[in-house]
Amino acid sequence: MAGAVVTGPAAARVVRRGSGEELRSRLVAEPQRVGQTVDRVQVRPPRAATLEVADRADVQARPLGQLLLGDEAASLRAVFCWSTEQLSPEAGLMFRLLGLHPGPDITAAAAASLAAVPVSQARKALDTLARAHLITEGPKGRYAFHDLLRAYAAEQAHIAGAAIDRDTAIGRVLDHYLQTAHHAALLLGPERDGITVPPPLPGVRPERFTTALEAMAWLEAEHQVLLASVSLAAEMRFDSHAWQLPWAMRDFLDRRGHWHDWAAVQRTALDAARRLGDTAGQAVTCRLAASPCLRLADYDQARTHLMTALGLYRQLGDTVGQARTHQVLSMTCDQQQRFSDSVHHDEQALRLFQAAGHRAGQAHALNALGWTYTLLGDSQRGRTFCYRSLVLSARLGDRVGVAHTWDSLGYAEHQLGRHAEAAACYQRALRFFREFGSRFWEAETLTRLGDTWHASSDSPGAEQAWRQALAIYEDLQHPDAALVRSKLASAHGQERHEPPLSAHASI
Repeated sequence: MAGAVVTGPAAARVVRRGSGEELRSRLVAEPQRVGQTVDRVQVRPPRAATLEVADRADVQARPLGQLLLGDEAASLRAVFCWSTEQLSPEAGLMFRLLGLHPGPDITAAAAASLAAVPVSQARKALDTLARAHLITEGPKGRYAFHDLLRAYAAEQAHIAGAAIDRDTAIGRVLDHYLQTAHHAALLLGPERDGITVPPPLPGVRPERFTTALEAMAWLEAEHQVLLASVSLAAEMRFDSHAWQLPWAMRDFLDRRGHWHDWAAVQRTALDAARRLGDTAGQAVTCRLAASPCLRLADYDQARTHLMTALGLYRQLGDTVGQARTHQVLSMTCDQQQRFSDSVHHDEQALRLFQAAGHRAGQAHALNALGWTYTLLGDSQRGRTFCYRSLVLSARLGDRVGVAHTWDSLGYAEHQLGRHAEAAACYQRALRFFREFGSRFWEAETLTRLGDTWHASSDSPGAEQAWRQALAIYEDLQHPDAALVRSKLASAHGQERHEPPLSAHASI
């Protein structure tokens, strides 16, 4: 094979897609390494210019013959075969296993779990593959395939048969992401009611973090990988992973404004929980599926999910789950300006949390009541509820609850005409939201801060706050950008009083 040369019309055409041109350059520039001369390899185009996550995973998993035209697949296999035959057994095994990974890239830590080897051994194998130009090392120690090489690696993993337990390897890498994401989620939201995640599978080495910032950075870096992992888990019927991974991704997706991604993975999660017949899992996923619907103003779908969740929680006798669901129902009513209904759900939530002795939940419900009473025009009563919430959240060390309560207090103080106090409350909330990376809530609070500066005749301060909010809304492609543009356009006109979406924390 080392002396073979691909000839004829099939020996051509690396597509200019992704890293295709880079792959072509490497193969052409180093014919002595691969023993081939490749001019161009034509890849069948995807169905549409933009691929959904599931589509990208499908392209990556397709056999080489489905990506290439004519006899080009055989020609390119010859190129790749020669190169992989030069690898050590450890690197060769890693190459094949990488074909099972959902992509689009991987770290040494995840590769170690995929192969059930120490991280140092995984990194050594990845470096060998990178030196052989079979994978590319990108920023921050992330390794990626070209689509054609990924397809070839996947073929080789299947050809290997008993030499590679494919389902076990896929289970390990999915478990790596679940175990690590679950740990990250508890750092981001220590007040959350947890789910039971079994111990790591044999050979899995989850990553661990010491701060919420580290956890958020990992989730940011693995964003696309986690989306692809949810799709792969569902496809391969790792259904516990398929519903628990979205649970772990909630705070990251919400804080960063990835609501369409959030809605998509929650749909996958709900299907998986139903396949399992897991009533508790279905209740959790139904409740969580409502929140991205609210962000996207799909109130009917949100209510459908919530009423289903409420029935499941009642069936389970889960008082806290019922309370959480009433909280999201309150948010739904808030956004539809049905404030009396919102108060009803908040009171139900508070009663249920009190019955369960759930103090963090009580603090959140008190804040929600304070917020809604302010919207109803009883700002003094709202302020009282908010201060009760603030004291309890601070006592419990619930920094997320504290942040949202400062925001609610700012709104109550504004409505009471105490603009300096309102601005101070908003600024305290902003410090927390920026620390958490909660861009949506930062924009919400900035908008309200701008309203307060405008009401106190500080036009430059109002304009600065609104412009900062607008930049975030536009980046998130959120419809509230139009409201802020209107405020800026009429900055010297009459003060507006549109109620914001909600001051409830993510639940």
